[in-house]
Amino acid sequence: MSHVELPRALEDYFAHAETAQTRTGRRFTITLPYRDGERLDRLQWWWQVSATQEKLGGDEALAKLRAEAVARFRRHIERWLENTGQCLQGDGPIPLIGRLSAAAAASTVQEAFPEPLPEPQVANG
Repeated sequence: MSHVELPRALEDYFAHAETAQTRTGRRFTITLPYRDGERLDRLQWWWQVSATQEKLGGDEALAKLRAEAVARFRRHIERWLENTGQCLQGDGPIPLIGRLSAAAAASTVQEAFPEPLPEPQVANG
């Protein structure tokens, strides 16, 4: 069972914003809002572009760095969901977070470790 069960790609739920520019460059955030029961919460990822990077690469460098940040944020979310035994689901504009069922969690472990690990051998010497 997947940890992301949404009708659209996870990236479609991301909100992007630029914070106040600093003398060292521009800073951006990527936010994923989600509902946990009645509570609204979010995950955020921060990234930046130095003035030198922007000057040398222009809009192409900015687009490349944004794509890399989105990919890293997606991996971070997927690992977080896996480590906490949760999944994102729902049809609305803001995904719902919930626990994976015990059967689904077991199948996820089975996918990660398809063969049993060998018994450890102890050498007495």
